[in-house]
Amino acid sequence: MKKWMKMTAALSLGLSLTLGLFTPAANAAPDTSVSNKQNFSTDVIYQIFTDRFSDGNPANNPTGAAFDGTCTNLRLYCGGDWQGIINKINDGYLTGMGVTAIWISQPVENIYSVINYSGVNNTAYHGYWARDFKKTNPAYGTITDFKNLIAAAHAKNIKVIIDFAPNHTSPASSDQPSFAENGKLYNNGTLLGGYTNDTQNLFHHNGGTDFSTTENGIYKNLYDLADLNHNNSTVDVYLKDAIKMWLDLGIDGIRMDAVKHMPFGWQKSFMATVNNYKPVFTFGEWFLGVNEVSPENHKFANESGMSLLDFRFAQKVRQVFRDNTDNMYGLKSMLEGSAADYAQVDDQVTFIDNHDMERFHSSNANRRKLEQALAFTLTSRGVPAIYYGTEQYMSGGNDPNNRARIPSFSTTTTAYQVIQKLAPLRKSNPAIAYGSTQERWINNDVLIYERKFGNNVAVIAINRNLSTPASISGLITSLPQGSYTDVLGGLLNGNTLTVGSGGAASNFTLAAGGTAVWQYTTATTTPTIGHVGPMMAKPGALITIDGRGFGTSKGTVYFGTTPVTGANITSWEDTQIQVKIPAVAGGIYNIKIANAAGVSSNVYDNFEVLSGDQVSVRFVVNNATTSLGQNVFLTGNVSELGNWDPAKAIGPMYNQVVYQYPTWYYDVSVPAGKTIEFKFLKKSGSTVTWEGGTNHTFTAPTSGTATINVNWQP
Repeated sequence: MKKWMKMTAALSLGLSLTLGLFTPAANAAPDTSVSNKQNFSTDVIYQIFTDRFSDGNPANNPTGAAFDGTCTNLRLYCGGDWQGIINKINDGYLTGMGVTAIWISQPVENIYSVINYSGVNNTAYHGYWARDFKKTNPAYGTITDFKNLIAAAHAKNIKVIIDFAPNHTSPASSDQPSFAENGKLYNNGTLLGGYTNDTQNLFHHNGGTDFSTTENGIYKNLYDLADLNHNNSTVDVYLKDAIKMWLDLGIDGIRMDAVKHMPFGWQKSFMATVNNYKPVFTFGEWFLGVNEVSPENHKFANESGMSLLDFRFAQKVRQVFRDNTDNMYGLKSMLEGSAADYAQVDDQVTFIDNHDMERFHSSNANRRKLEQALAFTLTSRGVPAIYYGTEQYMSGGNDPNNRARIPSFSTTTTAYQVIQKLAPLRKSNPAIAYGSTQERWINNDVLIYERKFGNNVAVIAINRNLSTPASISGLITSLPQGSYTDVLGGLLNGNTLTVGSGGAASNFTLAAGGTAVWQYTTATTTPTIGHVGPMMAKPGALITIDGRGFGTSKGTVYFGTTPVTGANITSWEDTQIQVKIPAVAGGIYNIKIANAAGVSSNVYDNFEVLSGDQVSVRFVVNNATTSLGQNVFLTGNVSELGNWDPAKAIGPMYNQVVYQYPTWYYDVSVPAGKTIEFKFLKKSGSTVTWEGGTNHTFTAPTSGTATINVNWQP
């Protein structure tokens, strides 16, 4: 597991010294094209609410009550579209800021109804009220417009991430069939069914969630939205076919909405479909409140095949830099704790605000708070995402006030320039993209931290106290002896840093509200893995390994102790390797490489080899009575069920919504078409009680879903 200090291999001394702004070394810069769709560690994402960005084609604006060209009613369409985004790509606004990926609103066709809630009209401007996942939202553009967006972005080396919300369709009412479109779902124009008279069981009909338990949130409606039944084969196949359509159109990433509210097993099978088809970087939304730390959240990120939006990071940054309800020790604690809890902490998407929370900036606040939060996010571990308009100091409370039209496309704001100066570091200095993080100097208001990858180093100093300078003495870094200019060029009142022998920095004063970034880059000669993606796929699937110092001649890739050589390594470059997963048994593997000279790399762990293509199956066991503190779990003879290991068993299973105690159930991703043996067990702490009798047996379907219902064997 990648920890707070994750790089432990002894690496050779670099060949060239760069003081201050970066000059490329021989193997310092990774691929800057959009070809690597699994690794976003070197990217900066810009989140665009499509309707609120730029109206490039007024002809596609909705008409009548659905549209407000002044954008006064923020619950109506305002006119933003894909052509508007294309225009801002082509005029250099995004590339000038250093953006290398855009995350756009869900592009699928949404309902056309205008819904009146408490006297206020509402529309699907946000893209989250889907009616057909295989057609485009005409207010955003046609399929040709979408293809043009992909082409325009890729021409500028910008990746395109789509929002995707397979949890639900649109608002619905079980007793009012005429309410809006009442959740109706279409398959490329053909009606599949609606929420009322749902004879095909396409939706859940268990009422609305009260968010009291994870189970309650999964199998009940999220607010009044028609909750899709992912255990239904029609729904399952439809959603997986739909995402394949968007993958075929050339998207580079997926943001999955409401992952806490869909069956975890189904989502793993969904990610297996993506990773075994055309793998792209995928991250989900699992909301966490202030100071909330969730083991379920970590488990999902580590085992589902997708990363998450890092709300733990965002909430702490807001506390420390905006609200002053925590200090730099709290920030350090968050970094250390999350690095231990997330197996791939560098793949979690960091941010300071988004469309589901009030904006970071308040209209009357000191702008330096925002600028420092941006600097911290852009130089920290993870994949940074900037919410549209943050660079223009947009303010606004919760939905919909955090979703206003962007007021300006100025390229002269300090926030824009902070992003502009720091974003390129993610590609030019692997310490920013892949490095470990170490606190080097700290008090309540000042944090100086170091990012390090091999002998590449970045040191960042932030004084959040806006009125009092900080005297810094005794700072020790990994920087070689020399003088280092601030990468920000003094934009946030940073200074030059002088470093003597042993990395000791001369005493200096960090200005009130000051922020400085100093860096050193060098060629790497020892093979060092920085990233592997995707982190879950079946044998034969292609994965990408990024890092430094691999050499230009093919060596060997190891999955555990199994070597991969020759034609199964499809490409080998000094900074990137593409390799097919060998025919090994399903399970968790460490990955490492050895270069052509036999020099081994560091170990990259927690890679899951699947037993094959995956389907989602609901396991149900009846009459499983338990005592206080006991829960029921599932295990079996495949790695997806834990290979009979109670410590790796699936669960705890649920028993309240779809079925009730003493019946227990859970949706699990299992190998398609495989005959599987399984049993249930009860766990209370370290005490395990197995059910009796012979092993249960069933054959998983080759596609779609299934339900297996058995009785507990005493």
